Amino acid sequence: MPLPRIAQILLEGQPGTAIEVAGWVRTRRDNKGGFSFIELNDGSCMSNLQIVVDSSVPGYTETIKLVTTGASIRVAGELKASPGAKQRVELHAQTLTLLGPADALKYPLQKKGHSWEFLREIAHLRPRTNTFGAIARVRNTVCYSIHRFFQERGFLYVHTPIITTSDCEGAGEMFQVTTLDLDKVAAGKGPLQKSDNPAAAPAIDYTQDFFGKKASLTVSGQLEGETFATAVGPVYTFGPTFRAENSNTTRHLAEFWMIEPEMPFYELTDNMQLAEDFIKTIVRDVLRDRTEDMEFFNERIDKTILATLKNILDHDFKRVSYTEAVEILTKCGQTWEYPVEWGINLQAEHERYLTEKHFGQPIIVYDYPRTLKPFYMKCNADGKTVRAMDVLVPGVGEIIGGSQREEDLDTLLARMQECHLNPEDYWWYVDLRRYGTVPHAGFGLGLERVLLLLTGMQNIRDVIPYPRFPGSADF
Repeated sequence: MPLPRIAQILLEGQPGTAIEVAGWVRTRRDNKGGFSFIELNDGSCMSNLQIVVDSSVPGYTETIKLVTTGASIRVAGELKASPGAKQRVELHAQTLTLLGPADALKYPLQKKGHSWEFLREIAHLRPRTNTFGAIARVRNTVCYSIHRFFQERGFLYVHTPIITTSDCEGAGEMFQVTTLDLDKVAAGKGPLQKSDNPAAAPAIDYTQDFFGKKASLTVSGQLEGETFATAVGPVYTFGPTFRAENSNTTRHLAEFWMIEPEMPFYELTDNMQLAEDFIKTIVRDVLRDRTEDMEFFNERIDKTILATLKNILDHDFKRVSYTEAVEILTKCGQTWEYPVEWGINLQAEHERYLTEKHFGQPIIVYDYPRTLKPFYMKCNADGKTVRAMDVLVPGVGEIIGGSQREEDLDTLLARMQECHLNPEDYWWYVDLRRYGTVPHAGFGLGLERVLLLLTGMQNIRDVIPYPRFPGSADF
């Protein structure tokens, strides 16, 4: 039978009960009276279970010396009421088994107070710390909340491809997937296209590659999601996405997880409401189900985090047009690192000013200039803007980006030309506008951005188990 988890024992365990547990040692202190106190954690919660071991336990003298921080043990004994104020029960050991030792001189987490940078270098061990154990549990709760939110609303979960030949965002910052021998290509010995122009630079012949054409890792599952939304109703994707953007910042990752719902017969206002309901549901679920972890983040990471999340739940997200947002920013008297004018991308400093200082609550900015947005977003009648939206929240800035999609065939083709895209490369996507086109909308939520909001962590590399960023793909 599986062993009970420490979280369950601390919550429901009754004095007088015989139990057996296993986990990793956080600390051990020895008493001169011939007994020891072990703080044991199995990752199920922030709190440790105190183990009391005395000299009557078989092998106590030899085993207890090896029970150091980081070691794994298995303990059988009896639960008793704890005289301490921090927990109801403690386990009085009758047997103590060392499962795996940890060299006290070499174990990297022997001491407290390590820097975030150091912990990233030992990403295989950092989940054993209080902070990263809490992040893992919150991340799990968020993922469960996401699936439940959409499943309860009748959405189908679809798996869109990770390998693609189309660039959803049109930015070209994609990781290439190839089976060609890059050493031979670099030496000019790989498969090259023939050219009648001797002065032309050699081009790679991708017909010789695995897929017969140039392929990359996906930046979004949206386009494929639309094909299902226009066939089976509302759908959502939830999977890894990749950006080869050389951004060494606290807000960017090369590999991250995206949630992308797509809804037929939705317009922009419907999209906004779903996005607001979605964020509030995640926040509410985490505050309810991860109380201990959230109190830890509020105490140790950001003392405003619980107030920020309560503020999100207490307010309707205010709708603000891009034009109105720019007007607010240009008239506020603030000095910006990135000057503000109509037609520029709003930066994090602008988004946080709007949410934290001007409005003091989450907002949804909509109707962005068409020159800033991808080809698939629906054009407004003014000819200057598209039906795009960004959800901005205090502490993070943009957390959701979405739009109503362009369902008109001629307008979509014109937008592709405007964005220097070849419609033939997207023939299947264009087909959706030929056969039963409908108004539809969707958005994308970066899982790691949500975790920044929920935990108060300042670097996105610390809310994903194994961060991928320029110059780093270890573990």
